[in-house]
Amino acid sequence: QVQLVESGGGLVQPGGSLRLSCAASGSMLKIITMGWYRQAPGKQRELVASETITRANSTVYADSVKGRFTIVTDNTKNTVYLQMNGLVPEDTTVYYCLVLPLGEKAYWGQGTQVTVSS
Repeated sequence: QVQLVESGGGLVQPGGSLRLSCAASGSMLKIITMGWYRQAPGKQRELVASETITRANSTVYADSVKGRFTIVTDNTKNTVYLQMNGLVPEDTTVYYCLVLPLGEKAYWGQGTQVTVSS
C-alpha cells in the first residue's frame, strides 16, 4: 500500500507563488510517473504537469501553466513538487498529486486547496 501526503496549498494574492509538495511512502517498486492534476467543482480532473521519471525529457505541462509552473521530482525522497509562480485567480481549485509505481495502479493524494484572490 502506498500513501501520499500533500502539503503547501493556501491563499495567495494574484501574481504570487506557492510550492506544493507530495511525499510517497509505503511498499512499492520504482516510481514510473509523478504528476499534479487539478479539479474544479463540476469539472473533470485535468493534468497540470507530469514527469515520467524513467524517460528523459518527458515533462508535460498544461498549456495554461506553461512558463509559470515547474514540476520537480526527487527520487531519493519519493517526492514531487509543483512550484507555482505568477498565480492567477483561474488557478484556484483543488490540486491532487499522482504517483504511478511500476506494476501497480496510480495513487492519488488527498488534495490541497489553492486559492488565488486579492
